[in-house]
Amino acid sequence: MTLLIILACVFAAVALMVVLGERFGKPMSAEQQTKFSKTTWILVLIILVAAIVKEII
Repeated sequence: MTLLIILACVFAAVALMVVLGERFGKPMSAEQQTKFSKTTWILVLIILVAAIVKEII
């Protein structure tokens, strides 16, 4: 029963994010997309290195 409650809460949260994203979201310009893409790659690299270090230690 607990699992069903957790799944219902996750579904409600995702549905709320989709509704709010569609209502208040703005399209990004090409410059913003490029900047966000570069930042995302840097963050992914940092997270990957941190995970590797955590497993080694």
